[in-house]
Amino acid sequence: MISYHSCTCSVSAKMVRYAAVPNNPSKSAKSRGSFLRVSFKNTRETAQAINRMKLSRAIAYLENVKGHREAVPMRRYAGSTGRCAQGKQFGVSRARWPEKSAEFLLGLLRNAEANADTKGLDNSNLIISHIQVNQAPKQRRRTYRAHGRINPYMSNPCHIEVIVSEADEAVAKAPENKLVKLSAKQRGRSLAEQRRIAA
Repeated sequence: MISYHSCTCSVSAKMVRYAAVPNNPSKSAKSRGSFLRVSFKNTRETAQAINRMKLSRAIAYLENVKGHREAVPMRRYAGSTGRCAQGKQFGVSRARWPEKSAEFLLGLLRNAEANADTKGLDNSNLIISHIQVNQAPKQRRRTYRAHGRINPYMSNPCHIEVIVSEADEAVAKAPENKLVKLSAKQRGRSLAEQRRIAA
C-alpha cells in the first residue's frame, strides 16, 4: 500500500510540509509518500543516485536498475556490500540493484510527472531538484529463537519526498571589454614608444 500526497491540494486535503522550498513554485511539482514499507537504507542510496538527474533519465535509470542493467552505488549504507563492475559508472566498487526501492521511487516520480503535467510544465525539461528519504517508525514483529528466546524482527520503513522543477535555461554571458591595467612604468614605456613612432 503506497500513500502518495500530491502538491495539487483541494480545500479538504491536509497540507504537508516539505523539507525544501522550490525556488520557483510555479515551475515545480511535488510528490511524497509516507510510511512506505520499503528499506530506508536502500531507498536512501537509490534516491541519492537519481538526485539532480533529468526526470526522463531518472525513470529510465530506475527501470534499468530493476532489470539489473545499471546498478545503484552504495556509499553510506554499504556494510557487507559486494563489489560489482557496474559501480564503475559512478566511481565506486560497491553497488547493488535494490528493485523494491526502485519500484517505489518510480511510482513517486510518475506521480510528480503527472502533477507537473497538470500544472502545464514541460515534462521534457524537468529535473529532480530535491529528493529526501527519512526514517519512519519501525514496525515490530518477533522471531522465535533456540532455548525459548524471542528476538525482535523489525521492518525499517521510510518517508520519501520529491520536488521536480523545470531546468533554468542557460544564458550566455555577455562578452566583456577587458581593460588592461598598466603600471606607471608600463604607461611610460608605451607613451615613449608612441612618441618614437610619431617622430
